[in-house]
Order: sequence, then C-alpha cells, then structure tokens
Amino acid sequence: MMKKSLVWLLTALACSQVVAAETGVALKGDQLRADTFSDAKVVGSVNKNDAVDILTKKGAWLQIKVAGKTGWVRLLTVKRNSTGGSNVAGVVGVATGRSGTGKVVSTTGIRGLSAEDLKTAQFNEAETKKLESYTVNADEAKQFASSGGLSSRSYPYFTGSTQ
Repeated sequence: MMKKSLVWLLTALACSQVVAAETGVALKGDQLRADTFSDAKVVGSVNKNDAVDILTKKGAWLQIKVAGKTGWVRLLTVKRNSTGGSNVAGVVGVATGRSGTGKVVSTTGIRGLSAEDLKTAQFNEAETKKLESYTVNADEAKQFASSGGLSSRSYPYFTGSTQ
C-alpha cells in the first residue's frame, strides 16, 4: 500500500512539473477569463500568435499566463508546443496514453473524413466564432425549454444491465 502511494505521489509530482513547464501559441485572439465559464469575468486578453505559458488544464479550459496576466481560455484557443524531448514528459505521455506530438488518444465518430482530411485540417476562426454565437446562458435555455412545454425530470443512475 505504501509503495502504491509513493508511486502515485511521484507521478502526480511529475505531471504537475510537466504541465507547469508547458508552453504554447494562441491560435486565435480570445479573452482571458477569471474562471472556467464562458460568462466569467474577463481579466485580460490573448492575441493570435502570442506565446503563452500553460499553467494547468481543467476540463475543456486551459489556465495560461500571457503578458503578465493569468486567466482561463478554451482548450482549442492554444496550440501546445512539443516538450522538447523531456524524459519525464515521455514517460508521462506513455503512461497516460497521450504520447506523440498531438497528445491525442483517439478520434471517434467522424464520418466522411479520411485520414488525409484530418491531417490537413486547418483552424477556421470564422466558423468557430459562428459556432460560439449559438451559445446561450442557463436562464435562456430554461426559458426556451419552458416555451416548448418541456420540463426537467430526474432519473436514477444507470448501474448496468441485469443480464
């Protein structure tokens, strides 16, 4: 038990050091948020092609430091730089299944796109902004659901089949 705890502690320490030392480049201009919500207070901004320090990841958000300001941006705002051959990063990458330059575990559910299409894909800022324009806050969503006669229901957690 003590050995497992020590291994876990060393792994956590190595992961935190790898993430803390990670850098990236902003793929697009975005606002730095105080928290991991699209309606959180704006504390600064990042411009396209700005070099950033990646401090931590939480869900689909990255906490970054740029031009002396620290804040949260969406994960797809930043392209991570390669770690430059760090042995710790390589070990952690293999252990987590995220080895390689893209840190991608797998891609599923893409129909009609070939491997070549995926390799040559480019970031499209206009389409991303269009997609983001469809977001609504919780109150707007509740009002929309109510106007359609929808109501919330609670269901018990699914524990598996009885077969």
